[in-house]
Amino acid sequence: MHCFGAEYQVSAERTPREREWRPQIYRKCTDTIWLSLFFLFWTGLVFIMGYSVAAGATGRLLFGYDSFGNVCGKKNSPVEGAPLSGQDMTLKKHVFFMNSCNLEVKDVRLSSTVLCVSSCPEEQLDTLEEVQLFANNSGSFLCVYSLNSFNYTQNPNAGSLCPSLPVPPSKPFPLFNRCIPQTPECYSVFASVLINDVDALHRILSGIMSGRDTILGLCILALALSLAVMFTFRFVTTLLVHIFIALVVLGLLFVCGVLWWLYYDYTYDLSIELDTERENMECLLGFAIVSTVVTAVLLVLIFVLRKRIKLTVELFRVINKAIGSSPFLLFQPLWTFAILIFFWVLWVAVLLSLGTAGAAQVIEGGQVEYKPLSGIRYMWWYHLIGLIWTSEFILACQQMTTAGAVATCYFNRNKNDPPDRPILSSLSVLFCYHLGTVVKGSFVITVVRIPRTVLVYMCNALKEKQRSVWSRYVFKCCFCCFWCLDRCLRHLNQNAYTTTAINATDFCASAKDALKLLSKNSSHFTSVNRFGDFIIFLGKVLVVCFTVFGGLMAFNYNRALQVWAIPLLLVAFLAYLVAHSFLSVFETVLDALFLCFTVDLETNDGSSEKPYFMDQEFLSFVTRINKLNDPRAQKDKNSLRKEEGTELRPIVR
Repeated sequence: MHCFGAEYQVSAERTPREREWRPQIYRKCTDTIWLSLFFLFWTGLVFIMGYSVAAGATGRLLFGYDSFGNVCGKKNSPVEGAPLSGQDMTLKKHVFFMNSCNLEVKDVRLSSTVLCVSSCPEEQLDTLEEVQLFANNSGSFLCVYSLNSFNYTQNPNAGSLCPSLPVPPSKPFPLFNRCIPQTPECYSVFASVLINDVDALHRILSGIMSGRDTILGLCILALALSLAVMFTFRFVTTLLVHIFIALVVLGLLFVCGVLWWLYYDYTYDLSIELDTERENMECLLGFAIVSTVVTAVLLVLIFVLRKRIKLTVELFRVINKAIGSSPFLLFQPLWTFAILIFFWVLWVAVLLSLGTAGAAQVIEGGQVEYKPLSGIRYMWWYHLIGLIWTSEFILACQQMTTAGAVATCYFNRNKNDPPDRPILSSLSVLFCYHLGTVVKGSFVITVVRIPRTVLVYMCNALKEKQRSVWSRYVFKCCFCCFWCLDRCLRHLNQNAYTTTAINATDFCASAKDALKLLSKNSSHFTSVNRFGDFIIFLGKVLVVCFTVFGGLMAFNYNRALQVWAIPLLLVAFLAYLVAHSFLSVFETVLDALFLCFTVDLETNDGSSEKPYFMDQEFLSFVTRINKLNDPRAQKDKNSLRKEEGTELRPIVR
């Protein structure tokens, strides 16, 4: 059955000039050129992975390093021309600045010598004798490695080889494992110079890495919440829907309140010396405004649509019956989630390696500094496109597989004898024929997301400059337009995937046919379909709300020296993707079911020669929807009836 260019055709008919709907009887490879392009793109990603492994040094970012090229907490290789490099720092895990109270940046590097030490001095050291005593008692040597501890008080050059006196008390902090001075005057100088002058990407990456355990725990929380919501949808009742909506409302209001409270707390407890504090406060304000607007819109929609709850319960019963014919659809998101987690971990690892890629250069005094390699910034952007495109491709494969399984079960005459292994059958059809279509559809979403990412980057780059009200308004309007376009294209892609699974046409032809068919039959199901999608979207909102709340509580405890607003945004993004991976099963089944219904109407008329594929329960549900939404639907009541009869034969128009 496998092919790349050949056609497999069960029906001997030739496709006429006006394409016919022939569900499950015609199959060919689609959009093979796009599959080749995706393979070439991933060849570039593999090259970047190899380059990052060869040129990157993630350990420098995670563990910190001294002025001589040694990574703290690791056994190092020597750097040619640097006699103090290549030392075993396994027991020396903390980064110590010899002049932490008078840090300066000269020629994009710190003027202070940096050492790896086994522990930070927790009490102030006023003399070299105290520094020597601290070294003898703790085994933590605060002078340059070439000076032995018994010479601290005897060597005439000890003033330049040992830390500036007095040595302030300090404590280790996970940001590069630095020893952070605790006295107010030293802390303000240390933070304003070191934290603010660190590259923005490194600040963000260090914030992510310092909170990596929290991020992983919140992803697991999002997974548990998604499973709970999916269980609610699977065994839905009117009471459960009311409880679910109440939880969504409470979650939205609670998260909004917490965001505004934290912003108020930052405005009255803000160290103006720290860029991280200012960035956290600005991000909090943005989060609070966005969450308030989203909450207001959703509350209005919930109030307007509250009378359709009973209809929603019937809708989910129809969906659950379709899922019942292939119950393993509910477990399909598990492998999707596992693949996404593996890919994201790999992506972050490569990003960290790229962020630390640099060539070691020996400067005066035998010290070592790392110069960023040329072309790294371009690799970051290529790597970002790979994240978006590949993530969308994985999710699109799940949508296509689900749509194919639903179509296989729907276009089955004998409802009492469902097809064997519809998911495996749909998956095999996807890999043998339609991977190119999935690649093309995911690329369309990627093309829309790239300008949004560029807009965000431009806004951040220009935030320090005086921008007019008009320019800010244009940025916001463009961002909203791209967001709306993204939503519309996602829905169009879903229908295109379902059409490809039904009729085996390429992406553009499928999108065109689906749009034409749905426009022709929109009166049958548009309102109830949209309301069902809205309830599923509320499930995703519920997962994101409670996950973000957990992130707010966890990250707010370490606010001083890390940009935790970025990890929180990453948590919200990952929580939404996790929720989307699981709950999109219901969304995909709903959209695929109604598209199959419209194809059924298009190719059959309910007569004994051309009976409908839909069962009586689904037929009755659609009839009730027609009565509620359009009085003219009563005219079609007599034309919608369930009869046993012949196999499907397309109508030639």
